[in-house]
Amino acid sequence: MYFVVFATDKPGMAQARAEARPTHREYLRQHDHPVRVRVGGPTFNASAEQMNGTMLVIEADEIKQVHEYLKDDPYQAAGIFESIEVRPWSWGLGLPEE
Repeated sequence: MYFVVFATDKPGMAQARAEARPTHREYLRQHDHPVRVRVGGPTFNASAEQMNGTMLVIEADEIKQVHEYLKDDPYQAAGIFESIEVRPWSWGLGLPEE
């Protein structure tokens, strides 16, 4: 099953985001947990000039695993996110390679 994660940064977190970004990106690529990040990247403000959040597509058996995974994300540990929304999702176009 797939899940989409929409995480929105707190205002004024650009420096903290930049500092945590290398470990965050490394964390997303690890495979020592029961979820797999299939697609991910930053979201931006309306002018596309500043990062303001994160979007991930995660494959997992259940939503609980996604929430557990997100608890250990370096961005979460750094207090960057103001909110995180996780939605079950059906991959309808551009299916990932098996």
